[in-house]
Amino acid sequence: MQTSNSGNWALITGASSGLGVEFAHILAARRMNLVLAARGVADMEGLAEALRSAHGLEVVVEGIDLSAPGAGAELKRRTAARGLRIDTLINNAGFGLHGPLLDADPVRLAQMLQLNMVTLTELTQQYGQDMARRGRGRILLVASLLGFMPAPLYAAYAGTKHYVLALGEALHDELAPAGVTVTVLSPGVTKTAFFKGSGHHVSATLNLMMMSPRPVAEAGIRALMQGRAGVVPGLANKLSAWSARLAPRSVQRRIMQALLA
Repeated sequence: MQTSNSGNWALITGASSGLGVEFAHILAARRMNLVLAARGVADMEGLAEALRSAHGLEVVVEGIDLSAPGAGAELKRRTAARGLRIDTLINNAGFGLHGPLLDADPVRLAQMLQLNMVTLTELTQQYGQDMARRGRGRILLVASLLGFMPAPLYAAYAGTKHYVLALGEALHDELAPAGVTVTVLSPGVTKTAFFKGSGHHVSATLNLMMMSPRPVAEAGIRALMQGRAGVVPGLANKLSAWSARLAPRSVQRRIMQALLA
């Protein structure tokens, strides 16, 4: 389908489920045309049809495995070939692996590192370059509460999210003179398919801390539109992020290992 580049366009990665679906509904309500990118084409096609019917918008579906090397450049090539000008980038795609690092499947581990860090950075750079040339644009990077602390049994995943948090906070200042807003959303435990994909059977304690995806996505979009550097949704999560800056790292490790077992 060939589309025009009229109006505002937002690109959402990981748009087939969870937070990605909520981001799509929120931005569609803000009258943004959408590019939905993920592997789950059937789910995205259903979402796209619902959004077109409800809001009269243009919605493009791009089926792509963003954990593959070069996927960021390929997605950029596809949107450029359609003549789309992306004004808002929602870098939401990502997954985690639960368990001891030494037991992790090396293929899945490499895919996680590629998706959570490399592809995210490629997309941020390439779309950010376009935005900077135009003098305006918005980029939301989805990190995690685990980006604030060491997390045994999610060691590599937490490391990727620490990278996203550090990257986004730095880019918030680096790109501001060019008119580009960069915001980092750091959710805590959220009711999505994340835990099933990570192989983590969630404890009763973590279930009590679980947030629904809609308010998490709303907090991220609100912070992005307000031009904030970052946001941690949920009072308990805010307190955890704040305490992580003060508590000894050894104490944090023991608490997180107990929570994430």
